[in-house]
Amino acid sequence: MRSLVARSSYIFTSESVSEGHPDKVCDRISDTIVDLYLASDPVARVACETLTTTNRIVLAGEVRSANEVSGEAIEAAVRAAVKDIGYEQDGFHWETAKFSNYLHEQSADIAAGVDEGTGSYTEEGAGDQGIMFGFATDETPELMPAPILYSHQILKEMARLRKTGAVKQFEPDAKSQVSLRYENGRPVGVTSVVVSTQHTASTSLDEVRELVRPVVKSVLPEGWFPPEDEFYVNPTGKFVIGGPDGDAGLTGRKIIVDTYGGAAPHGGGAFSGKDPTKVDRSAAYAARYLAKNVVAAGLARKCTIQLAYAIGVAKPLAVYVDLHGTGNVDEEKLEKTLPQLMNLSPRGIRTHLQLNKPIYARSAAYGHFGRTPDADGGFSWEKTDLVDQLKGLA
Repeated sequence: MRSLVARSSYIFTSESVSEGHPDKVCDRISDTIVDLYLASDPVARVACETLTTTNRIVLAGEVRSANEVSGEAIEAAVRAAVKDIGYEQDGFHWETAKFSNYLHEQSADIAAGVDEGTGSYTEEGAGDQGIMFGFATDETPELMPAPILYSHQILKEMARLRKTGAVKQFEPDAKSQVSLRYENGRPVGVTSVVVSTQHTASTSLDEVRELVRPVVKSVLPEGWFPPEDEFYVNPTGKFVIGGPDGDAGLTGRKIIVDTYGGAAPHGGGAFSGKDPTKVDRSAAYAARYLAKNVVAAGLARKCTIQLAYAIGVAKPLAVYVDLHGTGNVDEEKLEKTLPQLMNLSPRGIRTHLQLNKPIYARSAAYGHFGRTPDADGGFSWEKTDLVDQLKGLA
């Protein structure tokens, strides 16, 4: 008979992709459009999807704004985003890629269900139905699962070296994967690391391996570098043709990379390209914010929070808290208390976290969670300003 007790010793793996991965290029472009509209009108509505392939960028979706944003401004912002990522290749170039814009006005039917006072409910409702999850764990200082955190940090450091010119052999497209051994539910070491990176044609595979090695060592804790035969760099061989030229990209295809690397549930909705009235994004941020504060307050070592919404309805249909047997407070008590500390209506979330700002393009790569809050409001959902209020629940 299978035991119902959770395993305490196991190997768990998470992956990340760089800002130059085709899907992440699309996420960055879509969030650039969100920022462009919010900078013009803080209550603009945006649902922007992006497709990229060989020397082509296509936008589609719905927008609504009190202020017009010109097609020229949209194209300029998109090209600037691709330039910042670093694409100046024959098969995908920020300046010469063909650009098509099929954004159009938001559906009046959707608007009626979401706008305050225009639908069946008198308070602004959620932009769609759905379930959203937030998660936090004390296994890292960032209160994130270690495998996804290290996977992100490897690629972020490689991008920094590439952009500063310190390592000219790296190109924008890359992936990482980190496998960690857990004992008694805590990470104790790395069993394997995989890094696949696009590189210049003149760079040998041995050179790529030795360029990646110090990056991985700088990210992992001392003594955690994997055995040499478990350190995989470009295991399929050369990787010169990459990015949208090598593989078509779409917005929203890396949702597990964006969140917790598979260590926690995901409701299914993507974040990028959506303004904060879309609870796919804002409620997932709120759930992470609450879960992180619960763990930061010492109420549990691990916390999962689920929120559920219906389109056009303001209040969440349900709030669920799971402390995974690590808590010192009743979960039902948290389910009642957390909505008192934070208004979990779409408007309440946006107000509490100050989400109606152009702060989203920076979140499109290297994870939406585990980041440092910015002075201008970016990553506000990573603050731990509810800790003092929560400590009294223990």
